[in-house]
Amino acid sequence: MSEEMDQPTTETATHDPLNLMGEQTTAIHEKITAAALQPKSRRKIRVGTVVSNKMQKSIVVAVVRRVRHPLYKKYFNKTKKYMAHDETNDCKVGDTVRIIETRPLSARKRWAVDTIVERAK
Repeated sequence: MSEEMDQPTTETATHDPLNLMGEQTTAIHEKITAAALQPKSRRKIRVGTVVSNKMQKSIVVAVVRRVRHPLYKKYFNKTKKYMAHDETNDCKVGDTVRIIETRPLSARKRWAVDTIVERAK
């Protein structure tokens, strides 16, 4: 009887709380852990059109988004302008660019050009 008390029970040691529903739960668990291992960027990304490039190493990007009116349910465009850092002065007026959020670079500049999506024609 003392031999039984000394050995730990294998039933509680092998119990997996995530495997209560069988293979479906383990497949979901594997997807969650794979997603958790991938690095996530918390930086915001916007795509817009360059409306001004008259500054040195800076551009102004207009980002348009469609919004639904809460009462009348009609969709309309809202435009917001962002100042972005363009290190190489490559962007021209009319280019479509992708900008990414960065640390504050000046009083109004908190974005940087990531890529030029499409050149102006």
